Amino acid sequence: MAVQAPQPPAHRVALVAFPGIRAFDVSVVTEVWGTDRTDRGAPSFDLRRVAVDSTPVPMRGGLALHPDRTLTWLSRADLIVVPGLDDHLTPAPTPVLDALRRAHARGTTLAALCGGAFTLAQADLLDGRRAITHWNLIDLLRTHHPRVNVVPDALFIEDDNIWTAAGTAAGIDLCLHLVRRTHGAEAAATIARSMVTAPFRTGTQAQFIEHPTPRADRDADTLAAVREHALRHLHEPLTVADLAAYAGMSPRSFARHFTAATGTTPLRWLLDQRIATAQKLLERTDLPMPEIARRAGFGSEVTMRQHFASRLATSPRAYRAAFSTPAPAPASGTGAPDSASVTGGSSPIAR
Repeated sequence: MAVQAPQPPAHRVALVAFPGIRAFDVSVVTEVWGTDRTDRGAPSFDLRRVAVDSTPVPMRGGLALHPDRTLTWLSRADLIVVPGLDDHLTPAPTPVLDALRRAHARGTTLAALCGGAFTLAQADLLDGRRAITHWNLIDLLRTHHPRVNVVPDALFIEDDNIWTAAGTAAGIDLCLHLVRRTHGAEAAATIARSMVTAPFRTGTQAQFIEHPTPRADRDADTLAAVREHALRHLHEPLTVADLAAYAGMSPRSFARHFTAATGTTPLRWLLDQRIATAQKLLERTDLPMPEIARRAGFGSEVTMRQHFASRLATSPRAYRAAFSTPAPAPASGTGAPDSASVTGGSSPIAR
């Protein structure tokens, strides 16, 4: 009789709740970590809604969150997530701020979505550290918390094990990134597919500030076609000049339009897709390293190893050892992941 391998313990996630938190962010956290997808191969999570006491926490629209743990549970959490706020200057309860300080001192990962950065700033946890919030709140954060090093154009950012995210959808990006960081790209992709969202995006929130124009719409259609073409031919030695030619633009004009539309350069986007492809092949297949490097378009194992070291702070072999769940290898040719989106992808960081 076959003996089943023991299952790893569920990743413990705490959602910090107090009056004034945004219902949308609560929903995002619940959707990512509070939905059981183990039947689809996703990891097991233990999400708890943590508050000062068991009193229901009111939210806008007549909603209420019912806590199932008090702040003492934070000492058990692997990750603590702070939702954004309806009123971004809402003062968090002193016990919450104290608990967040103790958690950071213990080395627990903290993450704030959108205006949740204001709560971390109230706890003085962002003093001297880089942080981000919604682009429309950047000046407000700088004014009320001048010791925070506010980064104006990231989707999400980390400093000293504290993560902050830009507005609304960027909170989804950060949550999926934290899953990817702990459990691998395939786990994040499984959750993203269930949520019908991109598993990762490249670029900065600056791309969402400008008002679209008819010309911008035409550029977007063209550039989407270019990205689709690149994903189909990722195993080939594509260059920015190749992509510009496919778009019918000069390399300089193509680079300018691409960056305006995606918030990242064509070269960085292409590298992100190659890394994502390599991650998927390392997780799902037993292919040798040179073949993975070829299918991902790196050309050589040495080049792939260099990019993993600089972007993921790990090696391909270490990544495979941490996240491998071998499955049949895809057909020869492009190794582009089926979860890749033509909107791009950020570079995940393996722990």
